[in-house]
Amino acid sequence: MAGKSGRTIQAVPQNSAKKMIFSWEGALVVLFIALNIFNMIISPSYNITNILREMPKYLAEIFMLFGMAYILVLGDIDISVGSIVCLSATLACVASNAGLPMVLVIAVCLLVGTACGFINGIILTRFTELPAMIVTLATQIIFRGIAEILLGSGGSVSLKDTSGFNALAMKIGPVPLVFFLVVIAAVIFTVILAKTTFGRKLYAIGSNSTAAYYAGVKVQKVRLIVFTVTGLLAGLCALFLTSALFGANTTTGQGFEMDVIAMAVFGGIATTGGKGNLVGGIISAFIIVLLRIALGQINLNPQLILVIIGALLIIAVLIPGINNAIQAKRKMKSA
Repeated sequence: MAGKSGRTIQAVPQNSAKKMIFSWEGALVVLFIALNIFNMIISPSYNITNILREMPKYLAEIFMLFGMAYILVLGDIDISVGSIVCLSATLACVASNAGLPMVLVIAVCLLVGTACGFINGIILTRFTELPAMIVTLATQIIFRGIAEILLGSGGSVSLKDTSGFNALAMKIGPVPLVFFLVVIAAVIFTVILAKTTFGRKLYAIGSNSTAAYYAGVKVQKVRLIVFTVTGLLAGLCALFLTSALFGANTTTGQGFEMDVIAMAVFGGIATTGGKGNLVGGIISAFIIVLLRIALGQINLNPQLILVIIGALLIIAVLIPGINNAIQAKRKMKSA
């Protein structure tokens, strides 16, 4: 149908079922189904009962996905989140063993994570010339170093009283509590990113921070909020990880930063900023979690699991470039 301007107006809406099926998210859903079939083939123990039993220690990581996705949309990165988990878990165990009530233990864990995220944010927003990669690399070393000092020569701490943490590890029917909390957090952070003014500010900053600044967006304030919230989510991850492991050591949270970056990037969130959504990130997070569970059930070397996740990350980064090259060739041929 032609409008007054002479342009043709499409009768079919842009977000058609066909577009959804052939989108990156649609491909991830197909991959999710295929992966579950593959997991059942390689592991006789891969069933819903065992998945739900093993899932809590992996689900905790997904909390950090939401913050990391926001940071990547901004065009930044945070590689200190694993160390924030380590420090938060360590201090939670120390606080619990000191006899503090569980409410205060939870507060300590979340406040430590939030403080670490705030430190990252305050450095990056006060010294804007510093790259986020270098700053968070430095704080990664500092936060884990503090944890190692607190843990001492033994390098680990175990909970003396696990009753409070047992409550966090509780199940509603066969499903662990953390699963429901992850789903609730997923809905909240997805809606904020996709449907709110704050979400639009993130995309604007990631696309062009200078243009966003002159459009009235308080760029550094938004960055500070996002890094601080990411620290809080790392503290939340530490809390549920501790409830699953009943302790902490110098390797707690090690490699988590790569896991959550892989989840986000494999879900279609661009590392260059301004692109992507959380739906794909959430699907890819569960793909990686289920893959870890299945490979763990067949006693595959943990280092090999990291290699597989690294390969997925490389593939996720390469696919958009390959797709753009194909589209460019098609345009040249049609021209």
